[in-house]
Amino acid sequence: MADPSSYRPKPGQIPDSPGVYKFRDEHRRVIYVGKAKNLRQRLANYFQDLAGLHPRTRTMVTTAASVEWTVVSTEVEALQLEYTWIKEYDPRFNVKYRDDKSYPYLAVTLNEEFPRVQVMRGAKKKGVRYFGPYGHAWAIRETVDLMLRVFPVRTCSAGVFKNAERTGRPCLLGYIGKCSAPCVGRVTPDEHRDLAEDFCDFMAGRTGTYIRRLEKDMTQAAEEMEYERAARLRDDAEALRRAMEKSAVVLADATDADLIAVAEDELEAAVQIFHVRGGRVRGQRGWVTDKVEAVDTAGLVEHALQQLYGEEAGDSVPKEVLVPALPEDPEAVSQWLAGRRGSQVSLRIPQRGDKKDLMGTVQRNAQQALGLHKTKRASDLTTRSRALEEIAEALGLDTAPLRVECFDISHLQGDDVVASMVVFEDGLARKSEYRRFQIKGFEGQDDVRSMHEVIGRRFKRYLQDKERTGEWEETPAGTGPVPAPGATAPVPSAAPSIAATPSAAVPGPAPVLAPGVSPAATVATHAPPSTGTEPGAPAPTEAAPPGDASEDTREDDGRPKRFAYPPQLVVVDGGQPQVAAAKRALDELGIDDVAVCGLAKRLEEVWLPDDDDPVVLPRSSEGLYLLQRIRDEAHRFALTYQRAKRAKRIRSSPLDDVAGLGGTRKQALIKHFGSVKNLRQATIDEICEVPGIGRRTAESVAVALAAAAPAAPAVNTATGEIIEEDDGGSTP
Repeated sequence: MADPSSYRPKPGQIPDSPGVYKFRDEHRRVIYVGKAKNLRQRLANYFQDLAGLHPRTRTMVTTAASVEWTVVSTEVEALQLEYTWIKEYDPRFNVKYRDDKSYPYLAVTLNEEFPRVQVMRGAKKKGVRYFGPYGHAWAIRETVDLMLRVFPVRTCSAGVFKNAERTGRPCLLGYIGKCSAPCVGRVTPDEHRDLAEDFCDFMAGRTGTYIRRLEKDMTQAAEEMEYERAARLRDDAEALRRAMEKSAVVLADATDADLIAVAEDELEAAVQIFHVRGGRVRGQRGWVTDKVEAVDTAGLVEHALQQLYGEEAGDSVPKEVLVPALPEDPEAVSQWLAGRRGSQVSLRIPQRGDKKDLMGTVQRNAQQALGLHKTKRASDLTTRSRALEEIAEALGLDTAPLRVECFDISHLQGDDVVASMVVFEDGLARKSEYRRFQIKGFEGQDDVRSMHEVIGRRFKRYLQDKERTGEWEETPAGTGPVPAPGATAPVPSAAPSIAATPSAAVPGPAPVLAPGVSPAATVATHAPPSTGTEPGAPAPTEAAPPGDASEDTREDDGRPKRFAYPPQLVVVDGGQPQVAAAKRALDELGIDDVAVCGLAKRLEEVWLPDDDDPVVLPRSSEGLYLLQRIRDEAHRFALTYQRAKRAKRIRSSPLDDVAGLGGTRKQALIKHFGSVKNLRQATIDEICEVPGIGRRTAESVAVALAAAAPAAPAVNTATGEIIEEDDGGSTP
């Protein structure tokens, strides 16, 4: 590892003008290329204290052995030179977008004597007109097949064309009217070129002229009673309309624009581009990249613009480019794009209207592309195996953690505090074993204390399941558990039994339960019955009847209960405090065979108990990717539960606790009194005046409203006024 101070330029050596710089390693290979308005200020950022650098930047400067720079006159030249060097040197620490595939284009070879329409991939050629890219080659062929009725341009290869010239017979398309057969002289080269140019004009968006011309010719043929010709022209016009329908109108003002959207996380980013020509989406493409350098959304956009238009010129660069975030120097980038196009290019963020709506669609496509990429990566068996091995090596585990449980805490300013537990086995999610917890040991916001409570509750249940399976038994004198014949070694006697208070650790023998009472009633809160709103949320375990202990630990289908298996690794969402709380909970229960680590979101550092420094996995590590995916899934599951719980609380009413009071009579009460506030102030006799409300029900309503404390007054954040409780908030 090199010390950046060993190759730091001397003060005054670096100019303060625009330029491009490159870092080289000890083998003189270029590992990073960047540009700057002011080289002196930019390079100074790389030679500060290593602790203050982003982890990716820190890795780069410690890998490098020298730095060089080239001064240019303008920022546009710097942008162009940066792109050229990135293409030439392929530096390992620069963001490089990679296509999932080579996107096909619809190409018209105007550089030939008889232009040809075909599907083309790869590098673009001079003199060829391109349309697209398209997602699939068959989409191009369908469009061409429809348009050849009206524009019978040559589509055959050079060999087929020369063979037809030699034999004097056209191919099949020439016989069925889908080729003008220039190979046998049916049309002159100039006439065929006119057909090809008309084809290009239609594909470029100038569609109305040709459809109107066909309709005019159709009407004229009908008037002259040439009905067969009129029918053929009608079919031609319909074919063009069907070809137009394959690219929907998205912008009514016939705009030519490219829309670029970015979806990213801490490790990867996906870019999606929609090519809109004449107000219609004419093509779509996308890239995925590893974030090997410290780059934000604006930087990703700038890299995408360089890759997208670095080799383009003329009309291939549209008049307008819409992006989610402007690059660091938007004026320089706009000038560079204008130089590629040969005229002014507008680079901006859409603020309203159809363009903003379309940008939302492109953004959703980018998010879906990133999710699909992650799914493909996670589903690969070899990749999962390598990820588990990397985790085991980084954490010092004896074996790969085949079962990993991750815990996360979620709340809104200390209210509705909940936790989640997600399970991954062999690198894949086991949603049937996900659990959700309500924090009941205390009120308020304390993520560390909440994590301690949840870990304790989960593993108390695990110890109870071990006890019921016969792995340890209670002695009559209450001297602690002893192993059953053939069972594994017992948990130390200091391990607490299952108590009704989740966060209390009470030493001693397990409590004696009444017949028919499931121990599940005395331990961690299970996920409530699934309401269909959260896939993967399991239903609570039913109370098992008394009987054989081995049967008590089985589900109805014979599978072990969800807390019966211990994980090899517990992951918590957080840093050193959360990890210490989880480890303390395990120590209190006498569990020492479960590894614990935490993943801090800001820098994606892995924390271990009793370690002052985190474990930093490489950004390209499959192990880090798996840990991140597990942590994100726990966060999603907890957040979904917290939002559902909060929504249920907001919709709740004191009248919900009144036995026998249904929705119809609730509405009648609110309609009669106008609000819950007025109903609370009413007497029992006044409540009895409501149709359908008897005295016993009225007394129950009065008791329920008296017991429920009035909610704090709501405040209108726009005006600062206090909103009176005059809505029926309790109306079902």
